[in-house]
Amino acid sequence: MMELHLPWLELAILIPILGALWIGRIREAKLVRRQTLFVCAITLGLAIGEWIDFGTLHTFEAHDHWDLVHRVTTVDILVVDELSAPLLPLTALVFLMTVLSTLPSKAGRFPFRSALILLGMCMAILSCREPWVIVSLVSLMCVPVAANIRERKRSSTVFYLHMGMMSALLGGGQLVLSLPGVEGNVRLGGVLLLTFGCLVRSGIVPVHCWLTDMFEKASMGISLLFVSPMIGAYLTMRLVYPVAPSWLLKVIAGVSLVTAIYAGGMALVQVHSRRFFCCLFLGFSSLVLVGIELATPIGLTGALCIWLSVGLSLAGFGLSLRSLEARTGRLSLRDYHGLYEHTPKLAALFLLTGLASIGFPGTIGFIGTELLVEGAVTFFPAVGIAVVTAAALNGIAILSVYFKVFTGTVHQTTVDLRSQPPERIALLVLAVLIIGGGIVPQPGVASRYHAARALLTQRERMLATDGESSPSIPALHGQITEKAGRMK
Repeated sequence: MMELHLPWLELAILIPILGALWIGRIREAKLVRRQTLFVCAITLGLAIGEWIDFGTLHTFEAHDHWDLVHRVTTVDILVVDELSAPLLPLTALVFLMTVLSTLPSKAGRFPFRSALILLGMCMAILSCREPWVIVSLVSLMCVPVAANIRERKRSSTVFYLHMGMMSALLGGGQLVLSLPGVEGNVRLGGVLLLTFGCLVRSGIVPVHCWLTDMFEKASMGISLLFVSPMIGAYLTMRLVYPVAPSWLLKVIAGVSLVTAIYAGGMALVQVHSRRFFCCLFLGFSSLVLVGIELATPIGLTGALCIWLSVGLSLAGFGLSLRSLEARTGRLSLRDYHGLYEHTPKLAALFLLTGLASIGFPGTIGFIGTELLVEGAVTFFPAVGIAVVTAAALNGIAILSVYFKVFTGTVHQTTVDLRSQPPERIALLVLAVLIIGGGIVPQPGVASRYHAARALLTQRERMLATDGESSPSIPALHGQITEKAGRMK
């Protein structure tokens, strides 16, 4: 396996953890915010350096330069590949923009230390392919969120029960698969345990209530940081996808599709802003799982593209909603608020990021959505119709909420509600990436296609042992690249 030129991964993991220890000694909230912002900026720089360094190697995977764990255990723990290479800078960017958009006047209420701990854990999870390490880190990642819920003097029972169930299922399933000589039904049982654990972490119906409970009781910023990297999808790709039989992938795709439609319908009728965002995120993350489990080149490429686009667009959408809450408190969607005259820039970015999440033409999500729909139609026409239905429901919900929040009445206030420079910078950075990815989509599509091809090659080996067949990957390369060029 090739090696990165510098220890990007280890530094990107260690610096946020050391930063969390450092700011724990600081008592002034505004200084804590500045120090956290500095640490997140360094982590983003390291993640971008990793991405560029990995691109110069022209390989599918590479381990870190130092990889001290590898020197001790001879096991490649910290490994980056074409799947995770862009996810690391994306995650670091979302954390940086979240901290940047936190106004100094609200710094005393945001748990910066927990955010840095979450950042370090996310970077470690996305840099790792060793199953036991991933399972352990995903379980520990729940601790800062539970602590934040307790600090706000709210009950964390629902969150604890679901995350405890997830940890038990993942640990039990991996234990079964790690036993020597496991075959047949016993091995299938281990795969099923891993699958159920991943579905719980992804919030698939009916084990989704922890998601709404967390958004209601925890900080909006911490909740957004906990879900935006889509760790559930990453778990599925690393733990379930390589070992699950084809029929199980179809079952996962089916329940994910049901969840996407259910979440889209629920988003239409929500009367609280946080629950609306939760349903919106659940619907789009479920669509990512649908494309992953279709196990076709076009569908998987579309899902990986949507993974990146939804990470950007819904992060911007969530930050816009968070900025509005900082001014008015939690928004009720029963009434019109008429905030456009006071916050026109937030309104524009709110609409842009919302439309980008549903794949509006000219945004980064357009080609990914198109590829996912085409892959679903190729798999089964009814699945394609269901994917379009889920996206349509989400689009209607986004426009409905936009009109509720920004139009319909004249909002009377003596307080200045205009967006502040840090908020505008954070949202504009995400907006530029959203539009830039829509104008120049070829590099992103090519990267996601190469990742999909390698993952499907692993699947083909397993299918060949079962006497099954799958679509020819090279034959579809031209079809995918031609579609990306046509949609430019």
